[in-house]
Amino acid sequence: MIHLFRHSHAGARRDWDGPDQHRPLSERGRRQSEAVAEYLAAAGVTAILTSPYVRCVQSVESLAAATGAAVVVAAALAEGTAGDRVDELVEQVDPGTVLCSHGDVISGLIGRLAADGAHLDGGQVWEKASIWHLERNQRGRVVRGRYVPPPVTAS
Repeated sequence: MIHLFRHSHAGARRDWDGPDQHRPLSERGRRQSEAVAEYLAAAGVTAILTSPYVRCVQSVESLAAATGAAVVVAAALAEGTAGDRVDELVEQVDPGTVLCSHGDVISGLIGRLAADGAHLDGGQVWEKASIWHLERNQRGRVVRGRYVPPPVTAS
């Protein structure tokens, strides 16, 4: 099982004055990340790979602290990455790995998995701070996925 985590809430692009890669989590996003860390820490996380964008790195900091797993930046998880690079990464990472990425990357991956016949429990959704638990077969191909919606946190 691997865990696909869409970064937590980071506010709106239009409200950020600077390069989008540097947009940080909002206070709501920090609370979501702490709740996700608590949830995923019980899942046997062994590795954490994240997009280089600040909001993704910040989204996994609490998880790294809770599990002792190092955070590794993976360019293949950045916004706008070609689908084949993402697919290859998903097939190759070790079980217990968390992959933190963006809506466009996750939506593309979930769409390709659905088209490839994977059973996706939860439909094709990928809200901020949500998780997809992905189960692979012996060849590394994702055959099942279970969606977990974002944690409910105080506003």
